[in-house]
Amino acid sequence: QVQLVESGGGLVQPGGSLRLSCAASGSIFPINTMGWYRQAPGKQRELVAGIQSGGSTNYADSVKGRFTSSRDNAKNTVYLQMDSLKPEDTAVYFCNVVFSVLGPYWGQGTQVTVSS
Repeated sequence: QVQLVESGGGLVQPGGSLRLSCAASGSIFPINTMGWYRQAPGKQRELVAGIQSGGSTNYADSVKGRFTSSRDNAKNTVYLQMDSLKPEDTAVYFCNVVFSVLGPYWGQGTQVTVSS
């Protein structure tokens, strides 16, 4: 059984920073892509950042230069460092892990609110 546990969300002022983490456990090997999506109220879920097993990354245009995704393969953990946060970054953030055998799994979601 696979478990994805997210942490790090919260309330932050505009211009502030947050770091999200998502740890995978259980019968999980091997892992291909790890990434983050977000969903704001009334909007579709959108890709924020993805990181391949080799370390290559891709980002949504709206977060390029502000967000950085990384992964620790030894810990089966993916991170999202979010800097220069804006009110429009407010959303529920979901981690997504794609296993080569099991396919995609989602985290439970963590709320990020950017407000003064």
